[in-house]
Amino acid sequence: MSSALISCSALYRFSKPFLPSSSRVFPDVNRKSISLSFHPLKPGKCFSRKKFNSITCIANHSSSIPFVDEKISTSSSPNVIEEISSSPSLIVNENISSSTSPIVEEKISWVDKYLPEPARPYARLARLDMPVGIGLVSLLTWPFLWSIALAAPQGHFPDFNMLNLFALGVYPFRAATMTINDILDYDIDKKISRTKSRPIANGDITPFQGFCLLALEILLGVGILFPFMNNYSRLLVIPFLFLMCTYPLMKRITYWPQAYLGLNLSWGALIGWAAMKGSCDWKIVLPLYIGGVFWTLVYETIYGHQDKLEDIKMGVKSVPVLLGDSSRNWMAGFGVACIASLALCGYNAQIGWPYFVSLAAALGQLAWQVFAVDLSSPADCKAKFHSNKWFGVIMFWAIVAGRLFS
Repeated sequence: MSSALISCSALYRFSKPFLPSSSRVFPDVNRKSISLSFHPLKPGKCFSRKKFNSITCIANHSSSIPFVDEKISTSSSPNVIEEISSSPSLIVNENISSSTSPIVEEKISWVDKYLPEPARPYARLARLDMPVGIGLVSLLTWPFLWSIALAAPQGHFPDFNMLNLFALGVYPFRAATMTINDILDYDIDKKISRTKSRPIANGDITPFQGFCLLALEILLGVGILFPFMNNYSRLLVIPFLFLMCTYPLMKRITYWPQAYLGLNLSWGALIGWAAMKGSCDWKIVLPLYIGGVFWTLVYETIYGHQDKLEDIKMGVKSVPVLLGDSSRNWMAGFGVACIASLALCGYNAQIGWPYFVSLAAALGQLAWQVFAVDLSSPADCKAKFHSNKWFGVIMFWAIVAGRLFS
């Protein structure tokens, strides 16, 4: 049982008075439609009572009808006209975690507010409503930006035109990664509680329509980037697309699909440098790439723990399923390998001392994720996963500062 807040935004006339709290039933409101919005609150949080009458109720797990928990202060008149326009007073039982509430109000995104209804499923399929990053800079984008910044001449800022171009051009590829994942995994997604509402899994979009969107996303990304890239970097896009399109199949083949995803998401470390230099200096870009793969293993292992129990029931392979209770120790090893690879990259690139100082901050951010995350809490796993945008920021400015002080 979890606490919830009921807010009524319009004027309603009830045909009979409220029953006393001892009867513990909700008033008969069938004669008038009423919109109820449930907002889970943090334990101990309380809304103050102002001028208006208020109710406090407990939402029953087995029913969508709430029970009255407090006596409702109303007029003595049998026909009550009541307008509730302020937040009711509510104190949540501290022994109940709001994260386990079965009644969750879905967050309204800009997609729901501004896009026409027929376009919304396509936007959700591309995850335009759930960006993981800062603006257009997603987790996929960071390796591109790192390598572009690393390719800057000593004592100079990176080419901001190229940074902006790749921040914009990589975003369609990020959307394509989400789209191909949902197309190939829709049979699995519709059986998992966290993913069953995705557009293809719930039937809003057919797989064929998903493939049409995928083609559009790839063409858009190629159209933005290719005119400004050299032939060497264009060739590197081909294995990038191959890794992107085959990743969803890996969870049927190996317990290490997150490692394969890391090969895909970190490929920008090679493309970004090649776009600036026309070739790859492997002693620099290879450690950067490997560091990105281990970074991906950290945050994707955390992310995968959201579905671990359901993956086990369905026979889906993943790193969290394979590692189980030893996941934290393995993630610590992945984090150390990530920082060691990035340190080797900086050493080979003859980058300045601010880079290595910032690596300590990056290591601290990874350590916080690994040792603070509650792997049994999907909400906390999701929060720690989202925090990786700051790891991307730390590393980017570490490279910029290191180049300026080379």
